[in-house]
Amino acid sequence: MEKTLGAVIGGIAAVTWLNPHAYLDTVVLIGSIAASYGDLKWWFTLGAIAASIVWFVTLAAGARGMSKWLDRPKSWVVIELLTAAIMIVIAIELAFGLISG
Repeated sequence: MEKTLGAVIGGIAAVTWLNPHAYLDTVVLIGSIAASYGDLKWWFTLGAIAASIVWFVTLAAGARGMSKWLDRPKSWVVIELLTAAIMIVIAIELAFGLISG
């Protein structure tokens, strides 16, 4: 289904401006870390902005490049199994950390 330019821009605006995590990450997390750099806080901020741009452009390009593979249901089974395996490993590590420490 084709979407209009207005619908795409509206979706992007909603994800950007209605996302509470964006504000928490930007204002609270990055802001508090930047403040710890004193006079260099603006350089840290510029670095964080540059890293964010590189991350999201790479993410979008990767998604576009993998879109044919991601259209297959078996691909999602593999992704979900890998995600589950990673979560299980993390849970085991956390559990052993609590038991031993």
